[in-house]
Parts: sequence; C-alpha cells; structure tokens
Amino acid sequence: MNRTAIVSAMHEELATVLGLMPDEQKSVVAKREFWLGHLHGHEVVAVLSGIGKVAAATTATVLIEHFGVRRILFTGVAGGLGADVRVGDVIVASQFMQHDLDVSPLFPRYEVPGYGIAVFDADPGLTAALGRAVQATLADLPHVLLPGAVETFGLHAPRPHHGLLISGDRFVATTSECRVLQQALPKALAVEMEGAPFAQVCRDYGIPFAAVRTVSDRADDAAHVDFLAFLRQVASRYSWRIIDNFFRLSQIR
Repeated sequence: MNRTAIVSAMHEELATVLGLMPDEQKSVVAKREFWLGHLHGHEVVAVLSGIGKVAAATTATVLIEHFGVRRILFTGVAGGLGADVRVGDVIVASQFMQHDLDVSPLFPRYEVPGYGIAVFDADPGLTAALGRAVQATLADLPHVLLPGAVETFGLHAPRPHHGLLISGDRFVATTSECRVLQQALPKALAVEMEGAPFAQVCRDYGIPFAAVRTVSDRADDAAHVDFLAFLRQVASRYSWRIIDNFFRLSQIR
C-alpha cells in the first residue's frame, strides 16, 4: 500500500476533492469521517483536519497509525502576513512553526521542548511537486475560478510564494495582532491553525508532509469580510485544481 492523505481545512474544500474521487467510501475513526478511494489511479484517503493544533495532531496520527498513509498533503486557507502577499496568492510552505508556543525561560521562545528546534521543514520532493501543481493552476486561472470571481475579489495576477507558515490556536483577525506577528516573525508569509502540528507529527513518524494555503485575507480587521464567499468561489476551486494537477503531473508511486 502506498496511500496518500489529502487533508482539507474546510468542508467546501473537502467536497471539491471528493468530487475528483470516483469511488470514495466513508470510514469513521476517532469521530472523524475519512474517505478512501482513488484519484488518477493513486490510492488516497481524504479528511478534514479539524480546527486547531490538537485536532490537527489527532487527525495526522490517525492517518498514519490507522490508515498507514505514506505521505500527507494539506490544502486550506491562511491570513497573509508577508509584505508582498496578497489575497488570492498561494503559499507553498517550506517550513512551519507555532507562533503561540512559549516555554521560556526554560526553553527559547517558540522552541518545541524535547526537539531542540522551533521550525519544522516540509518534505522537499513533495513540496516541489506541489509547487508545480500550484504553478499550473495559477497559469490556468480563467478555467479554475467561477465567472466573476476575479473581479469580485480583485484577483489580478495571483502569485505563488514559498516560505514559512506559522500556526496557532487563535484566528488572527485584527490589525494589531497581525502587526505583532509581523514584527516578531518577519519571515512568516501567512498564519493559520494546523500546519505546524501536522509537520511535527509527520516528523515523529518519518512521513513526508507538504502544505499549500490560499491567502483569503490579510489577517487584519477586514479578515472576516466575505470569507465564506471567497472560500466557495476561490479557495475551494484552487484546492480542487491544485490536488488534481498534483496527481496528474507528479511522479509519485
């Protein structure tokens, strides 16, 4: 078995992924619905991550221990932090860390006790393949998005970015919080709630992990504006095509 896990952050994104699977079958474990099937001939299992770090870590562990996955792909949305990161851009994560972890003075701020590090790396090969899928998706945007979405959300020439994603158990949605994170972690491109725990669990098990996040807002006072509309019209469409392109273009076995 060489099964790949596809993890979505929101129901709308999971629905588009399931639409790519012709034979999905539901399995319930740890009160979570896992969908097993095939995508372009590859054996896959799709699931919602759950919101927050503990839920994400549980989901990652079940995928590895119960379903025996050999790699994990994550797709979702995030709030942009980088100065040149705009709504509609896509972050391909190369590193992950928890912005709300602080065991000082026993350990340096952000460092995970017992690991000696604060930053967890994405798998290079998996990330490169995911990056190619993102490039192909953005190059074909008129065929990806619903009519009118480009104009509605001002998505003019969305770009991919590669770098640090930060995670925490808080939905960052005020300008003041956003600025604090930008000053404390200037290399962070975006903020979300699940990537770092997935990366940590995958490191524990030696499982390749890669993640992509569509920038839905700037993690500021306007972060809640039209979020659900953006999720339906843009983010879920990105997820569908990125995952489809990943399995069509990659050479995974």
